[in-house]
Amino acid sequence: MSNHHTYKKVEIVGSSAIGIDDAIQNAIAECSKSIRNIDWFEVTETRGHVVNGKVGHFQVTLKVGFRIEGS
Repeated sequence: MSNHHTYKKVEIVGSSAIGIDDAIQNAIAECSKSIRNIDWFEVTETRGHVVNGKVGHFQVTLKVGFRIEGS
């Protein structure tokens, strides 16, 4: 086991009709199905889709950081 860690970041987009927090939760839940060792996320962009003058969906762009296995 080394005394340091190496990380990688990927960018993903989550969405939800409920709210921004739910969009973040959805994105992390889906991402964790294929990426192990997720340690953090940062929201880099927030936007939404408008339908008939109301918010139809919230969208968030996240950078997700995960530790490279074995580092």
